[in-house]
Amino acid sequence: MSFGKRFFLLGLTLVTAGSVHAATSHVQVLSATIKDQKIGGASIILQKNGEQSVSATTDAQGQANLDAHLLADSASLIIIKKDGYSNLVAKCPCIDLTYALSPVMRSLDGLRVVLTWGNTPNDLDSHLAYPGGHIFWESKRGVEANLDVDETHGYGPETVTVARKRQGETYVYAVHDYTDRNNPGTLALSASQAKVFVYVGESLVRTYYVPRNQPGNLWTVFRITGEGEFQDINTMRGVNVGAASVLGTLSELGNEQNRVVAANRGPVDAARAQALNHAGENAYHAGRVDDAINLYGQAIEQDPDYGQAYSNLGLAYQKAGRNAEAIWANRKAIALASGSSAATVRASSYYNIGRMYEDAGQYGSARENYEAAKREKGNPVYDKAIGRVRAHP
Repeated sequence: MSFGKRFFLLGLTLVTAGSVHAATSHVQVLSATIKDQKIGGASIILQKNGEQSVSATTDAQGQANLDAHLLADSASLIIIKKDGYSNLVAKCPCIDLTYALSPVMRSLDGLRVVLTWGNTPNDLDSHLAYPGGHIFWESKRGVEANLDVDETHGYGPETVTVARKRQGETYVYAVHDYTDRNNPGTLALSASQAKVFVYVGESLVRTYYVPRNQPGNLWTVFRITGEGEFQDINTMRGVNVGAASVLGTLSELGNEQNRVVAANRGPVDAARAQALNHAGENAYHAGRVDDAINLYGQAIEQDPDYGQAYSNLGLAYQKAGRNAEAIWANRKAIALASGSSAATVRASSYYNIGRMYEDAGQYGSARENYEAAKREKGNPVYDKAIGRVRAHP
């Protein structure tokens, strides 16, 4: 799982006349929302700590060739950019893989989930379960959620777009190895190089990597609570069911009384997280908002339960005009708030969310959040805000 790390640039030695050319391998870039649409003109950058970057641009077939050794290096990071699409960031190895770019989303409550993998198994399926809905290849259209792209021959993408996440309802996302649906003990899914990218607004906010060396044909990736908090799950298990019956295997996770604990999480470095958060605060106050967003993200990498970093991230996103992302970060801050300042953090986060909904003319949602802020902590500002949005139908 990854919010996104800051890496230094990866070096490329210039090839002189008569020198041996390094073997190359290609990367394919497709649209996440239009099946088989190649994305030409996308910039691909490889980065590695302490070295110079290597870059290429995709051709009309959405392909770019890069040094195979660099693509195979697990210390490398691949970044793909194109105007009108969210930046994609992922860890390598990246040899001969397909990546899918997500068009920027405009909804404050929307999200997009993009699954990609290697050449085997042939058929991995996205499943999104929520009250009254189960989005997968046999049921591609649901209430404000659709399976945009279905792929059955390896690589992906498989893309689910939620136009509006419904308040108060719980969503669970999982990946089913349909190819090995009758083999609960398979290692094929674990070896598939599967990745799940979650986009909110114009940003990639979460990245999940399939757990390695674990048996199972069902990877349960995350849950979104009724309040809108993303909860990492990232567990593997074996099931022996058809595609339509996957919903039943996820039913217990639809009940938020059943707690989830993220598996395969790296060690927490609280001191490093605090230092990065402090650096982010300095950058924010100096007006370097993009740097602040980057640093807060790194702090969250070091400590995924760092509520203050999420709260700061929400403010930075809001300052940058990326309100959908700001709402996402504030909701996580609310869920993680603890200690003597918890009520203050929750109240201010609810208030900030309310302001963004009010600015968007969504007065009902604004009022819900202003009232939630007031329940956490009395403040005349909250009372004034409630009165203001009550004046709107």
